[in-house]
Amino acid sequence: MKNKLNYKKILIIVVSILVIVLLGLGMFGIFYIKSKLNKINYVNIDPGQIEVNNEVKEKEGLEGYRTIALLGIDSRKDDYGRGNRSDCIILAILNNKTKEVNLVSVYRDTYLKISGRGLDKVTHAYSFGGPELALSTLNTNLDLNITEFVTVNFEAVVDCVDAIGGIELDITGEEIKYINTYVHELNRVTNQSTKDITSAGVQHVNGVQAVSYARIRYTAGGDYKRTERMRTVIEKMLEKAKTLNITELDKVTNTILPKIYTNISSKEILAVIPDIARYKIKKTEGWPYKTSGATINGVWYGPPITLESNVIKLHKEVYEQTDYKPSNNVKKISNEIINKTGYTN
Repeated sequence: MKNKLNYKKILIIVVSILVIVLLGLGMFGIFYIKSKLNKINYVNIDPGQIEVNNEVKEKEGLEGYRTIALLGIDSRKDDYGRGNRSDCIILAILNNKTKEVNLVSVYRDTYLKISGRGLDKVTHAYSFGGPELALSTLNTNLDLNITEFVTVNFEAVVDCVDAIGGIELDITGEEIKYINTYVHELNRVTNQSTKDITSAGVQHVNGVQAVSYARIRYTAGGDYKRTERMRTVIEKMLEKAKTLNITELDKVTNTILPKIYTNISSKEILAVIPDIARYKIKKTEGWPYKTSGATINGVWYGPPITLESNVIKLHKEVYEQTDYKPSNNVKKISNEIINKTGYTN
């Protein structure tokens, strides 16, 4: 493990920002909502630029769901394009019928096939080709048809937690060993003076402390436990957002909207607002379900074991496709990963 801090490799809780914004906007009049949505950094992406496996285009199974890629990039500036890695990747999978949401964290080091680049860490897809290549990589490796994304950088997360007045987290003694180191680093980056966490237990934390908590990766469970912390913070933020009054929600939207980069249009956001309060998080989990470490040419990767079986389980457990058969492309990529790593089970 590396002891050197890297402030870029931190939590970017995109889903919390998106949902909090929608909750807030839903409480105001239609003209007010439209004026707020104009603050969002909207980008128009041609769906033809996003790759999808042929079998996924042809067969049914995903129509009852809306999957949005929530991407946290390692940029501290208002730069959302190529050259930034997506160190946080969360699939927000909305069941249109039951109004339930599954949050699936795709581990950043997962060894997948990036179009035009070969096998590499999935985090690099955004850096190589922006959101278009990130979505294409998720689609072709996981047999999905994602066309929507939301991107923010880590400073937006700190600001969002602060804007909602902080959250409650249960911090363990083991986590205290590491959290304050990250607090000191984030204080320097964000020009704040947040105090250390000095005791274990449930406590109220601000943005710097919440992000620092979610950065921890050196306790038992490593990076997999870190993604669990990410999802915990998401849930706590959503719980807090539902308790805010109109004035407080107005502050949140003014703070966060200008820091959102997305291809979800204002019209689509307006359409979902009436139902957003009905959505509830059903399950949060990490993907791949089974993975391991592999060092290839001196670089550490996290290959799925196997890609094919992990994709089958994803479609079975999240999309309720009990007899799912992966596409030929997923089978091909799965065999390439096996040939490169030797991991078959």
